[in-house]
Amino acid sequence: MCPVGVNTVEEAQRVALIEEVVAPVVGDHGLELVDLEWRGLRPRGVLRLFVDKRGGIGIGECERLSREIGDVLDAAAVIEGGYDLEVSSPGLDRQLRKEREYRWAVGKQVRCWLAGGEEVRGRLTEVTSERLVLDREGERVEVGRAGVTKARLEAEVPWPRKA
Repeated sequence: MCPVGVNTVEEAQRVALIEEVVAPVVGDHGLELVDLEWRGLRPRGVLRLFVDKRGGIGIGECERLSREIGDVLDAAAVIEGGYDLEVSSPGLDRQLRKEREYRWAVGKQVRCWLAGGEEVRGRLTEVTSERLVLDREGERVEVGRAGVTKARLEAEVPWPRKA
């Protein structure tokens, strides 16, 4: 995970423990834990879980998962004090961080920000540990993975065709 809001070794250890407790529950529901954010604010922290599956996740699934994860976290006592739990989809424009997320995104429109400020957009066609290959309107564009500072899916909205 790329834990957002983690500023100390203690918080990083807490996030790792939370992930260890939460990931099996998410997996039992046939879902993937995409990301986890912990904001250890006082008096109440905020734990955000981003989950997904092929074809997307509905609000009902998020609600059921939230209740179950809340019970499991409370029983495991991994979070001291009160906290708010938010479970949601990573969204249409989700950020891509891990290699498996890039592989999942093959065939989808992506936007990559490169070191030096350049942006590259196109349909992701190939992923290796060293590079990404995008199709930009028929042009093959290769991008070195080490130079990608950020990458996101780009939402594709199918517009109705005019008759």
